[in-house]
Amino acid sequence: MLIGFTIAAAPLLVGIVNAALQMNRLSNRSEQLVKHGMDGTRNNQRMFEEIGALERTARLYQIIGNSELLGEYARNQGRLTATLDDLLALPHDAQSQTDARALRTEADRLSAGLKAAPPNSPRMADIINAYPPMAEMASKLSSEIRDEIDRELTSLQLAAQDAQRQLFWQTLVMVAVTLGLVALFTYLFGRPIRAIDRAISELGRGTFSRPIAIKGPADLERLAAQLEWLRGRLLELAQEKNRFLRHMSHELKTPLANIREGTELLMDGAVGELQSAQREVTAILRDNGMKLQRLIENLLSFSAWQAKSVGLEITEFKLRPLFKSVLENQQLTLVAQRVRLDVQVEDLAPWADRGKVRLILDNLLSNAIKFTPRGGTISMYARGERDQLILDVIDSGPGIPAEERNRIFEAFYQGKSPQGGHVKGTGIGLSVVTEFVNAHGGSIEIMEAKSGGAHFRVRLPLRQAAQGKSEAAHAA
Repeated sequence: MLIGFTIAAAPLLVGIVNAALQMNRLSNRSEQLVKHGMDGTRNNQRMFEEIGALERTARLYQIIGNSELLGEYARNQGRLTATLDDLLALPHDAQSQTDARALRTEADRLSAGLKAAPPNSPRMADIINAYPPMAEMASKLSSEIRDEIDRELTSLQLAAQDAQRQLFWQTLVMVAVTLGLVALFTYLFGRPIRAIDRAISELGRGTFSRPIAIKGPADLERLAAQLEWLRGRLLELAQEKNRFLRHMSHELKTPLANIREGTELLMDGAVGELQSAQREVTAILRDNGMKLQRLIENLLSFSAWQAKSVGLEITEFKLRPLFKSVLENQQLTLVAQRVRLDVQVEDLAPWADRGKVRLILDNLLSNAIKFTPRGGTISMYARGERDQLILDVIDSGPGIPAEERNRIFEAFYQGKSPQGGHVKGTGIGLSVVTEFVNAHGGSIEIMEAKSGGAHFRVRLPLRQAAQGKSEAAHAA
């Protein structure tokens, strides 16, 4: 990841360094231009002052003829020569250099002529008359220096504009390249990270069937290998749990069957007529034996379905007799709890696994009985809607809190609300219902009950399963 970030940041770093270098070059060039302009302006001013001083000294010498004026002239001449040397030292063009040398030569010629010519002589008059042309030469040189500075300034402006354009396009290219690299590395890193996130979510949901194999950076591959090891351990634990449930359920079924058989014999008077108190105790034994049998059937169904060792046995069956059988199995509990029933079942004949649908109804009814208070009401409806079978089971209990609705279908989750029945469940009833509903291609949802209790609605296809049965029979 560090290498990826470095590569993604490299274009921007290159652009920043390049921009800094260009700005530094422009800054140095502008600094030199300002310095040369100031030096040129100062030397031009001094040059005109020195030429004017030479002309005034020469005119005074012409009139007065004092030899001390020649010394003053020589000093002015020396200052002019130094000024012209300073101009020649600056990086001017060839024409300016030539004109500066010509001006210095002319100043030297006039200085030599002034020393040799007598005052008030025609030759002195010629020398005096030569100073205005020399001033014109100085003006020409000054104009050339100003023009040269203007050209340099224009060139600097053009260079700045060109650098600005280059930096603009360079920035666009660098940003595009950087975004492309960021997208590339995001994809390269994001794909294995998303795969790891998906694998962790599957482990959290209890789905251990898909192996975890991720290609990507070495660190993420090592993390994926650790998750794969964890998946294997969780799968082994889940299989051991299912084996334990199957073995324990089978071990319990045999003595339970003997207990129920003995209870039925007692109820039938095989060992003699029972008194009312004895019959009541025997009825309690039979009732709780039936409840225990349902719990064991749920455990067997849950473990078998988790192990994928059973499938659906599709048949066509009448729905009303199935409801009657489920209600008869729960009749003793309903009477003991004094629960009223409101049952409305349409005359339907769905294609489905009759045993699985019976367990769905039995578990939903058992759940409603557990949470319905004594003297409450349980409603069970069955109707057809287009190509679906709609099953509704509604109780008058405390209802399901909103924070628990996402978890009540998990295996062994019993919720926090107190149960109204005498016997607590294992917490897998609704999980079994969910598994069997999903196996039929249906759905289960929690509706808002007008009575304030719990309202479960199951949707199952009426004819979808029949196609699978027909195809299986045809294949056979």
